[in-house]
Amino acid sequence: MYFNSNIKLMRIRKDRTQDVVANELGFSRSTLNSYENGSIKNPTLDALLAFSKYFKVSIDTLVKMDMSKFSQFQLSELEKGNDVYVTGSRLRVLATTVDSHNKENIEVVHLKAKAGYKNGYADPEFMKKLPSFQLPILLSDRKYRMFQISGDSMLPIPDKSWVIGEYLENWYDIKDGHAYVLLTQDEGIVFKLAYNQIKKKKNLLLKSLNSVYDPYEINVNEVKEVWKFCNYMSNELPGESFSKDGLRSAILNIEKNIDDLKKSVREGNH
Repeated sequence: MYFNSNIKLMRIRKDRTQDVVANELGFSRSTLNSYENGSIKNPTLDALLAFSKYFKVSIDTLVKMDMSKFSQFQLSELEKGNDVYVTGSRLRVLATTVDSHNKENIEVVHLKAKAGYKNGYADPEFMKKLPSFQLPILLSDRKYRMFQISGDSMLPIPDKSWVIGEYLENWYDIKDGHAYVLLTQDEGIVFKLAYNQIKKKKNLLLKSLNSVYDPYEINVNEVKEVWKFCNYMSNELPGESFSKDGLRSAILNIEKNIDDLKKSVREGNH
């Protein structure tokens, strides 16, 4: 049972002394100290319930899980109230990997793995087979993953660029016009600008940076994961992209050239 070490860990992470926590729980400091050092080996049900409510962590987690082996991301999720034992099916359980120091890895989903990721995104064994790395400049209490994108729909971000995304648990936090990597039921991995229509229409409006591609809506029930765009890496310099006015002008020029060609053909036939 990990109860004693877990409540001590959670107290320290809250940056609170034994005196403060004991007072808020209605215990004496010596009683709390006995719980933390393991002198009281069988805490009462009332005590378990009190600690569970105080730290917003289930009794199962406090007793059964060695939280000292959790990554910073996992501990942060617990502190936000995202304990799978508490939230049940409302929590999207993310398959993830950590390094030898319990630091969250950044798993790499390259183009060859995209098809497998569509079905294996929730499988810890599949995650273990993906390449992974660490990037010290990113925050330790958040979860990141790297995806290789394909196509020209997000130009000027080049084809086959590597996009790093931060895991987004609450989809209501999707901000209009921001870029996200989404795992969808039919298309698999897509990289788009998103517009949040969940409250009104229970869907997301997805747009490409490349205005040649039409925007489209997707029901949230078809979305499996959402990753907020952080940055990207590419071995190519972004090419010059058309503005809307530039694209419109180019189309008008093409239409004019076609009209001129038709006119010359007609004149040649007379």
